[in-house]
Parts: sequence; C-alpha cells; structure tokens
Amino acid sequence: MKCVVTGGAGFIGSHLVDRLLAQGNEVTVIDDLSGGRLEFIEQHFPDDRFSFVKMDISGDRLIKGLKGADIVYHLAANPDVRLGAEDTKVHLKQNVITTYNVLESMRVFGVKKIAFTSTSTVYGEAAVVPTPEDYGPLMPISLYGASKLACEALISSYCHTFGMESWLFRFANIIGSRSTHGVIYDFINKLKKDPSRLTILGDGRQSKSYLHVDDCVDAMLFAVERQDGPVNIFNIGSEDRLDVTSIARMVAAEMGLNDVKLEYTGGARGWAGDVPYMCLSIDRIKALGWRPKHNSEESVRLCIRSLLGQKG
Repeated sequence: MKCVVTGGAGFIGSHLVDRLLAQGNEVTVIDDLSGGRLEFIEQHFPDDRFSFVKMDISGDRLIKGLKGADIVYHLAANPDVRLGAEDTKVHLKQNVITTYNVLESMRVFGVKKIAFTSTSTVYGEAAVVPTPEDYGPLMPISLYGASKLACEALISSYCHTFGMESWLFRFANIIGSRSTHGVIYDFINKLKKDPSRLTILGDGRQSKSYLHVDDCVDAMLFAVERQDGPVNIFNIGSEDRLDVTSIARMVAAEMGLNDVKLEYTGGARGWAGDVPYMCLSIDRIKALGWRPKHNSEESVRLCIRSLLGQKG
C-alpha cells in the first residue's frame, strides 16, 4: 500500500513509519519538524519506498503529498495538553485546522481512508472508569481534548458525506523511546538537573493508564486490517493504572538515585485541564483479538530505560 503519515517524524509517527516499511509498504512522511525530529526517520532515507516532505499543513492549501495514497495516518498535531492554557490558539491551528486541511485534500485527491490519533481526554472526567467508546456525553476539560473531539467530528462528517472510511484511536498515555514530552520525560530531565529533589505537579495521586508505543502501533495496524466502515472508534491503552508518585520513584530507582526528596505542588490536578484519573475500556479491540503485551508498570519501566539510553 501507499501510506502517508502526517507527523511521521514525531514520537508515535516514527514508530509507525518503521512498522509500515517493515511490512513492505510505501511510506511518505509529511512533517514540519516543529515537534518531530529528522533523526527519528533518517535511517529510512536510502529506502526507495520512503520519501519525506517538509511541510506545514496548517496553512490554507492543498496537501499534494496525499495524492495517490491508499491511506493517510494522520498524527500531525500539537500533543502538549498543558500548552492550551497558555496559548489558546495552538490546538485550534495545529490540530483542528490541520485535520480539516488533510480531509479536504483527501476529498480533492480521492483518498478514501484515514486513521486518526485521538485521545482519552475527549471523555473529560468520565463517571465510568474504565471508560468505553460509547460513553457520553463527551465533555473535555482541556482545549487539547476539545480540539481532538472537534477533529473526530470533522472526520466523521467527511466520511459520511464523501464516502470515506476512518479509524479513530483514543489513546491512553503512550510512552516509549523517542518521546519528547510527558511525565517520564520531565522527571528524567528534572533529576538530571538536580538529583536531590523532584517536584511533582499536583498531589502525586493522579492515576492513569500507560501503554508502550510498540503496543500502540500494533493496535492501530491490527484495527485497520480487521474493521471497516465509515467511522470505527477504538480505545487504545492498557487495562490498569499507575499513580504519578510511583512513576517518580521508578524513575529515581532506574537512575540509581536512592535519596530523592519528592515535593508536591498540591491539588488533585497537575495543571489546568488535567484529568486526574483515567483508564480506558479496551473491550472493543479485544473482541477483534488484540491484547496489549505490556501493562502500565512494564510500559513505564521500558520507557524509562529507553529514554535514559537515548542520545541527546
């Protein structure tokens, strides 16, 4: 297949590109490198089946790189949930407008399939945990979650109006090598600067589901192969939770730091828009035959070790 991956130089995108090429597909990555890194995909440059287009797809123009694609994996977005409280336009431009431009280019060029990376934050503070895909009403409490829900609505409407197919993946916290933000990344960098103390946002009791990026990519490709129809929504995550204080202690232990003083900013939320408790029901994708290989603790430990061994 000819696959286009927007945001393919990013954390999850680059792992997806690795897998798609390993399966024998042609892959075009479209990325403006604002969040992605060329080093994540440069090993593929000699491959004739791979091409890279540096492009900001949030502008008002057709994305010609989509022409002739069998499927678009749309991962280009600003993934920093906290940023929305500081810059209220960033998720509108980099998530919603970008998704509209992808869909409109698909319509013009006759591309019929899109797989989209959404988020657990579309559920807001769900009253049902683990939260199933049919939970509602969806009331996100962050601008990031709102932007992703808007993207889902745009994709659904385009699919029903123009005969497209879509797979909407609502992710838990995806972690692993090449990640460039998030709690584990932050803890490691804080402890490198000051190994004696670690400041934790909130009260440290925030408890969420974490999934290794390899499992995430597995789930995406598995669902696309086995489910069709206009709009296919899947939660992707592990089936357990881990609290932030436990993660902090795991990071310190993996760094060989035994006397780290943990300090807390206080409050149930780490930041405005933070959902303190999150675990997704993955029964829908399990019914197709997929299971995660790693639970939250295993995923976190693998992520810590890979980030500590990562260059830069």
